[in-house]
Amino acid sequence: MKKSKKVEKEMQEQELPKDIEKDQEFNEKVESDVQQEEEISNEVKLEKEVAELKEKYLRLYSDFENFRKRTSKERIELISTASEGVLQDLIPVVDDFERAFKANEKEEDGKKVLEGTQIVFHKFVKVLGSKGLKPMEDMIGKPFDAEIQEAITQIPAPTEELKGNVVDVIEKGYLLGDKVVRFAKVVTGA
Repeated sequence: MKKSKKVEKEMQEQELPKDIEKDQEFNEKVESDVQQEEEISNEVKLEKEVAELKEKYLRLYSDFENFRKRTSKERIELISTASEGVLQDLIPVVDDFERAFKANEKEEDGKKVLEGTQIVFHKFVKVLGSKGLKPMEDMIGKPFDAEIQEAITQIPAPTEELKGNVVDVIEKGYLLGDKVVRFAKVVTGA
């Protein structure tokens, strides 16, 4: 029996390293399986996140496209009706001109015709002024300013003081706020 115990002991010692190797292989296999599962779960998480981000992107893109279309439509509408208020205010002036023409057909007195025309003119200028249009100040005798004036011609200056200055205004200039709507056409002295 002594041999058998010895033999058993030797056999156990020989089997022990095999068991350790098997345990190590098993542990490595389990670890690799765990890593694969973690990688798969990470992939799934990333795929879900990508899908959510794509959905958010598409929604934002759709919202932006709708906003762009809406603002474009509003801009077109604004441009087409921008002058509506001015035109509504000018219609009564047109009516007054028509009344003046009818009255002029019957009138032979030039003063009354002139007076009626002046009333309509002043009403017209008042409407334009209420919309922000204002004539440029009197420019005769002042230096030429290319930013608000357009020189039509030059004539010899009647006096030394008028050299390089405005001698005559052919057409008044007009401003809308601070913006030049029409440049004043002037004659300058040379």
